[in-house]
Amino acid sequence: MGIVVVYESMFGNTRRIALAIAEGLAPFGLVVTANVNDSRAKEATRSANLLVLGGPTHVHGMTRPSSREEATTWANDKSKNLTLEPLARGTGVREWIKDLDLVPALSAAFDTRVDMVQILTGAASGHIEHALTKRGSRAVISPESFLVSKDNTLKDSELTRARNWGTSVGKAMEQFIHH
Repeated sequence: MGIVVVYESMFGNTRRIALAIAEGLAPFGLVVTANVNDSRAKEATRSANLLVLGGPTHVHGMTRPSSREEATTWANDKSKNLTLEPLARGTGVREWIKDLDLVPALSAAFDTRVDMVQILTGAASGHIEHALTKRGSRAVISPESFLVSKDNTLKDSELTRARNWGTSVGKAMEQFIHH
């Protein structure tokens, strides 16, 4: 069973969540984890049965070139104490989905967002799921948000929740395949 976890990450939290999700998925098949700006991402997706795709929430949805540029500006502000991920510059999840030549039959979507009421922050995961299903993929589970504090800190409990969600995604995938 080919499983690929692809993510976009600005400051590292979404990458850490993606890796935890991949750990939860490990019992269900070979899992490849890659950043959207890593050439392995599209290659692994071509042979995957399941794509788990996620990114940070910017302006209530998926990142845009302008919001990614703003993240770069934040990283340059020493008072914010943020470090931009090595593969943060480049394409985002939104553009990556549009450029995908082959979308796996099954998918799941996740995001990271600030720990506030969702009506105030939005959630990229629902937009990611919509974009994937519009391309013909079937969501195996509801989209999920993982929470980051206002000072950009990921709580350890969120990593545990991400591993557990990864396991739930794997179980849901098996149900789709066996029915």
